[in-house]
Amino acid sequence: MSRAIVITGASSGIGAALAEQLASRGDRVVLAARRKDDLHALAARLGPNAQAIAADVTKRSDVERLRDGAIAALGGVDVWVNNAGRGLSKQALQVTDAEFDEMMLVNVKSVLYGMQAVVPHFIERGHGHVINVSSLLSRVPAATIRAGYNAAKAALNALTANARMDLAASNPGIKVTLVMPGLVSTDFAKNAVHGTPPIPPGSRVPAAQTAGQVAEVIVGVIDQPVAEVYTNPALAAIVKRYFEDVGAFEANLRS
Repeated sequence: MSRAIVITGASSGIGAALAEQLASRGDRVVLAARRKDDLHALAARLGPNAQAIAADVTKRSDVERLRDGAIAALGGVDVWVNNAGRGLSKQALQVTDAEFDEMMLVNVKSVLYGMQAVVPHFIERGHGHVINVSSLLSRVPAATIRAGYNAAKAALNALTANARMDLAASNPGIKVTLVMPGLVSTDFAKNAVHGTPPIPPGSRVPAAQTAGQVAEVIVGVIDQPVAEVYTNPALAAIVKRYFEDVGAFEANLRS
């Protein structure tokens, strides 16, 4: 069954890989990002199943325009993927007000805008699926140089879980999924505020996945919705060990 799907942060990385996989199998996708030229080039490459709408998802008005444009183009929206995000390379005690505000705006408020824009449309239709892309670092402090980003993604997790609970009670046809990748081979780190921090020697974080591998997992949860998914099965075991004994796990990370 062909679905109508909106993907934010779609001009590169996970979003672009997801768009390619969905369009190639016959789903109709609307790609959203700020980089207009890259976005339209990708849509042209993907063919008639892909359309581009340039939007800055940190602006509520742009997100609402994206929703309206997608509904007009596709006749409705079945799935909305909140994938846009940005990192920050700074430890917690050095993060400035402006940097923290940017992390919350890009990684949390943009998702809130997306959910608040599309869920009323889903309620009218009686079904829909919101997918929010978070990070392993929202659960485990495996890279403290990402503190501000990690905190924002932890807030995103809570926002997602609460929305899922509310919708399950009032509108069970609407699904909400949290997707948590670990390291991914994209330009995300390069584009982080203050650049790319080095991976610490002896890092215990599993090897990076490709954007395509992460996209495959998201395609899977579009077909079979779940509440949460780690894109690398090894990540779930790491998180479990962390919460079983936080102090011992953190001591091990520091050693």
